[in-house]
Amino acid sequence: MNMRVAIVAVLTCFVQVSFAQLELDDVPERFSLGVSNRRDNGEMTALVRPVANKFASSVVQVVCGGRPVTLGTIVSSDGYVLTKQSELTTDPIRIRLHDDRLIDARVASVRKSSDLALLKIDAPQGFTPIQWSTDSPPVGSFLISPGRGARTISIGVVSVLARPVQHQGKLGVHLVDDSDGRARVQTVIRDSGAELAGVEPNDRIVAINGQAELSGNSVVKTLKAMYAGESVRLTIERLGTLLEMDATIREYNLMQESENDSKINGPRNIRLSGFDRAIQHDTVLDPDECGGPVLDTNGQAIGLNIARAGRVMSYALPSSLVIPEMTLLLEEARSAAR
Repeated sequence: MNMRVAIVAVLTCFVQVSFAQLELDDVPERFSLGVSNRRDNGEMTALVRPVANKFASSVVQVVCGGRPVTLGTIVSSDGYVLTKQSELTTDPIRIRLHDDRLIDARVASVRKSSDLALLKIDAPQGFTPIQWSTDSPPVGSFLISPGRGARTISIGVVSVLARPVQHQGKLGVHLVDDSDGRARVQTVIRDSGAELAGVEPNDRIVAINGQAELSGNSVVKTLKAMYAGESVRLTIERLGTLLEMDATIREYNLMQESENDSKINGPRNIRLSGFDRAIQHDTVLDPDECGGPVLDTNGQAIGLNIARAGRVMSYALPSSLVIPEMTLLLEEARSAAR
C-alpha cells in the first residue's frame, strides 16, 4: 500500500468513526471522544509528516517588525520567496528559514490583484524551491498544510472547487451626490476604516491620495480599485475647511459582524476577498499561517494558502493561478535587479 492510499484510508476511517460517535446518547462522553479524535490530532499529523516533509526546507516564516505575520514559499534557488502581500505592514522584513536562521529580506515585486508579494533573501547560498503541480483536487479530497521545517499545521478537506471570490474591500461610507455632483458622505459604517479615521456625515470627499475627485462616480471608481489592507489618504471638505486624514480599506463582512460572531469565527487575515480563483477548504489556519503551500495526499503542491476567512473556511490560490503570477513577479524582480 503506497503512502497516499494509506493516508486516505486512515483519514476516511477517522471520518467514519467521528460520524459513528454522533449516535451515542451520552453527550458529555461524545464531546470527550470528539476532541480525542480530531482530524488534525497528533497521530494524524504524524501520519502525514512524510508528505509534508517533502518540502520542509521550502517553507519559511516571514517576520515584520519583530513579529511573525505570515509564511512564505521559496520559489527559486536564488532566494526568492512568495508570500501574502497584505500582511507585510511593518519594516524590517526578515525570513526565518527551516533551520531557524533569521535573514534580512526585501520586497522585490508585488501583485495586488492576487495579494502576492515576492521577497528577496540576500544570502550566499542556494535554496530549495517548491515544485508546483497544476492538478485540481476534487471536492472532498484531503489537503495538507505544511509549516516551517517539519511541522504540519493542519489537515483539511476541499469544500468548493476553484472559483472567484468577490472583492469586499470597503472604505465604509455611504455616499450621495451633492448639488455640485460631488461625493458627500451620507452615513459612516461602524468599525470601518472611515470611522476610525474620523470621517463624519456630510463630509465631502474632494481628493484621494492627492488626486482630485470631481464627482461621486469618480470617488466610487477609485475606492473600488482598492483592496482590504490598503491605506488611503483622504482630503475632506468639512464646513468650508479642508482636512487630511488616513484611512484603511477593510473587509465589509468584518464590519458587519457582531462581537459574538467575531469570537466564533476567530482571528482572520486583513484581506480575505478579491481573488480571481480560490479553492475553499476547511483547514483551520491562523492568519500568520497563510502564505505557505498546500499539498494533496500525493505530496504535490497544488496551491498556496492565501486567507483564513472564517471559523472553518480558508482559501488557497490554485497553482494554475500561482504559476503565471509567480513567473511575472520573478521577471519583474530580476529585471529591476539588473
